[in-house]
Amino acid sequence: MSLRGDVCVVTGAGGFLGKRLVRLLLEEEKMAEIRLMDKHIEPTVLHTLEDCKGDTNLSVFEGDIRDSEFLRKTCRGASIVFHMASIIDINDSVEYTEIYGVNVKGTQLLLEACIHENVVSFIYTSTIEVMGPNSKGEPIVNGSEDTVYDCTLKFNYSKTKQEAEQRTLQANSEVLQNGGRLATCALRPMYIYGEGCRFLLGHMNDGIQNKDVLFRMSVPEALVNPVYVGNVAVAHLQAARSLKDPQKRNAIGGKFYFISDDTPHVSYSDFNHAMMSPLGFNIQDRLLLPLRLFYVFCFILEVLCMMLRPFVRIVPPLNRQLLTMLNTPFSFSYQMAKRDLGYVPRYTWEEARKHTIEWLASQLPKERERIRAK
Repeated sequence: MSLRGDVCVVTGAGGFLGKRLVRLLLEEEKMAEIRLMDKHIEPTVLHTLEDCKGDTNLSVFEGDIRDSEFLRKTCRGASIVFHMASIIDINDSVEYTEIYGVNVKGTQLLLEACIHENVVSFIYTSTIEVMGPNSKGEPIVNGSEDTVYDCTLKFNYSKTKQEAEQRTLQANSEVLQNGGRLATCALRPMYIYGEGCRFLLGHMNDGIQNKDVLFRMSVPEALVNPVYVGNVAVAHLQAARSLKDPQKRNAIGGKFYFISDDTPHVSYSDFNHAMMSPLGFNIQDRLLLPLRLFYVFCFILEVLCMMLRPFVRIVPPLNRQLLTMLNTPFSFSYQMAKRDLGYVPRYTWEEARKHTIEWLASQLPKERERIRAK
């Protein structure tokens, strides 16, 4: 089902995944208009899209996702919303009121704007972290949408993303102002990598400062399955096409889907090494501390930061929940998305790795120079 002639809104359009989706939409669909919504869009973003823009109108909407009037203006006349904007915070460094306001309240206001402005399709970009792992570090291997897992989320990021996802799915079949019905679905990508991934860049910078030796923060047997950004963008396109298809719309509305690809199952630390070893980086053989001692160390850090909280806010660089996430086998299959959405990874592991390494290689001289200049 084609999106030809549609008007769509992409929130978080200036971000890592948002820019990739906008380019894909321009290359594959003859849409009437794509609205790039974010708190700020760099002028270079539009410039880099000129080569594939064609006849599609690209509009920039800069504003606060917590502003209901701004959201209604952005959604007016649109038929599809890709909601990617959120605060990503794995260290609990952002105040809860701020992350809740953007991730939950912003999503709720956007859903209300869609209902008021008769937007018929809403795709929410969720995350694997709404599933866990739990504080016990109980593993999941090739899980599915039917996997039952006991988890009380610890990160404010995970909790707010989970609530936003729930609100999105509950809004499915809400009656629009014109009497139509809103259809919603949520996509749960694994850890997303690729050109522009700030986490990979951060690990590379740490390695540079450690004499080109990457830190090992996860044991080799803690297997996960990262997903390439280009394949995540394809999954969003397929979700939009499926929601527009009258025969599929009711079947997928109100559901969530795990999004992975054929990237090999590997630990987070060994994944970083797979990306950076061609650039001359090695990796530590073992964790800085035995895992149990590492947990004790993180606990002490957390207690100290809590004691200082009345006087100064210090965020520890590592906490127990993050250490659990890095050291728990946690992988999921994309077969349900393949069956219901027609999603098939477009980029092989070899292609994804090649593109990512080339991007990292282009960044390496600048990062070395920046670190030397400190």
